[in-house]
Amino acid sequence: MLKNTPTGYGLVTIIIHWLSAIAVIGLFSVGYWMVELTYYSSWYQTAPHLHKSVGLLLLGLTLLRFVWRTISHAPSPLSNHLPWEKRAAKWAHTALYTLMLLIMCSGIMISTADGRDIWIFDWFAVPFPDAFIDDQADTAGVIHQYLAYSLMGLVVLHAAGAIKHHVIDKDNTLKRMLLPSRISK
Repeated sequence: MLKNTPTGYGLVTIIIHWLSAIAVIGLFSVGYWMVELTYYSSWYQTAPHLHKSVGLLLLGLTLLRFVWRTISHAPSPLSNHLPWEKRAAKWAHTALYTLMLLIMCSGIMISTADGRDIWIFDWFAVPFPDAFIDDQADTAGVIHQYLAYSLMGLVVLHAAGAIKHHVIDKDNTLKRMLLPSRISK
């Protein structure tokens, strides 16, 4: 039940998927909210710290996801999926991962532009190189924002596709990401 099978996802993949989904939606929500905070808000320092901490943990989880995919390959697409749906799914997943990594890299560039390390929940600091472009924090901030909006648009399409498969096509696409696959003997 831990590893993927040819017909379904295993528990590890399912947990990584849903933890990532919660983190991405939570990070976007907090990011959207915290840019409006004033210096006098009690959350002015706390919200960015939490955002960075969760963001770096998501980076670690995403890297773990890539390693896990080499150990436990994704199941085959369902037989009722049309060729264009298979291509769209492959494109969407590649775009999701690419956007996530670019967002995390731009977030790191924002946070380290002044030469400071990034602390994860005051547990430990993660060192990164100092700024290497002019106005790094501002430039990376604009990139971070627009990539985040793009990611959320793609997340909505991803969720809509899963719901379409469940409600209209009445297939197991969504169920495979909710219940771990068992190897049938």
